Amino acid sequence: MSELVLTRLRELAEPLVALSTAHLSPATRQLLQEDQLSVNAYPTLTGGFVYVGAPRYDTPLEADLAQLFELSERAGIVWLKFDVHGATVEGIECFEDPGEAP
Repeated sequence: MSELVLTRLRELAEPLVALSTAHLSPATRQLLQEDQLSVNAYPTLTGGFVYVGAPRYDTPLEADLAQLFELSERAGIVWLKFDVHGATVEGIECFEDPGEAP
């Protein structure tokens, strides 16, 4: 593979942060799993990817996700990856442990 191809791939890279699904309310978590969020999202078996954009392309109707979009835009994050095994960040609201949900 040429260095030009590698350079181009780096130019196309978009910042992503992996967060615990605990940062989503149970209702938002459910909407993500059902692919029913108010913004572009791609559910996975253990969470999902949510597109923020740069600048953010929309403001989610879900209040918890709207707050995360605001923080992400300020941090230069383009994608959010939510996963049950993802990191929790002190200072960002956490809801009940997603592994303990009924």
